Amino acid sequence: MSAASEGRPGGAGGTGRAGEDRLDALREEARRTGSVAGRGVDVEGGPIPAAADGDAVGYYGQPVVKAPVWTWEVPVYFFVGGMAGMSGVIAAASRFMTGGLDVAVPALWIAALGAATSGLLLISDLGRSSRFLNMLRVFKRRSPMSVGAWTLTGFGGASTVALVLGSVQAHLAASGGGLPALSVLLTIFLLAAGLLGGVLGTYTGVLIGATAIPAWFEHRLLLPAHFGIAGLGSAAALLQILGFGGPPLVAIALAAAGAECLVGLTVELHRHGAADRALRAGGSGALLRLGGLLAGPAALVLWIVHVPIAASAAFLAGALVSRFGWLAAGRASARDPEATFAAQRARTRG
Repeated sequence: MSAASEGRPGGAGGTGRAGEDRLDALREEARRTGSVAGRGVDVEGGPIPAAADGDAVGYYGQPVVKAPVWTWEVPVYFFVGGMAGMSGVIAAASRFMTGGLDVAVPALWIAALGAATSGLLLISDLGRSSRFLNMLRVFKRRSPMSVGAWTLTGFGGASTVALVLGSVQAHLAASGGGLPALSVLLTIFLLAAGLLGGVLGTYTGVLIGATAIPAWFEHRLLLPAHFGIAGLGSAAALLQILGFGGPPLVAIALAAAGAECLVGLTVELHRHGAADRALRAGGSGALLRLGGLLAGPAALVLWIVHVPIAASAAFLAGALVSRFGWLAAGRASARDPEATFAAQRARTRG
């Protein structure tokens, strides 16, 4: 047996007596159980060779699935866009529940500025503004990217108009005046900002879950809720830091931190073996656990001991770090052919 084949993953190499014995054992296991639990035998020169550094690679040295090519702008967009969208939700809820604009107007500032920043981040990632405009030429309801581009555009417009109308309405109310028509228009645009904001805050989870990357696909049902919760908690946290508190925002922040604890437990307990090990192993696993710790237990404890600014800062940091963690996990999972094959076997059995 050559030195190269001795160093291949899977125990014994694919040549020589040891390899033949391993094949006989696999055949017997398949005959008895109907499946093979191990990794099998790596055949020297076969379609899935071992890399020189020991990391697995795909067919003939190429990955089985394509890793995401997104740069830093995309996870930041996930963070900023989610926070902006959920700020629109908070603005609409505050207006309809209290009738006032004390929280709605500051939330609309976050929503409008966040939407503008998100657009710039997307254009930076795409390289040219014309590429973003081309995404708006046709609406494809089955494409998360198309839905996202249209949602961001509509949300940006609705939140900006609502901000202008809300600021005028607040000024008139402070001076003892008001216009019924202005109030009606404000209600319409606030409702639009709230509805579109909810979509904007969750669609990014749908976007990455609807891919062939195993670590993302295996948690496709969790990701939209996770991203939406993180966006809602981030919006409440930023409003707290800016000095706009109150029991409703505190309740939102506490609920979001508690929900992030549950998300972390779900990822840790509902494992999918090799398919999603990138969520727990290596640098991507460290990032996700750090983000979950900051946004979940750390923020929750800081709220309980009545340190709201520190709790809000911890949640914001955790939400941002976790976005980078999910991107890193996607890259690591795409480079791991065993993860792809494990996910395919699981879907076949299911």
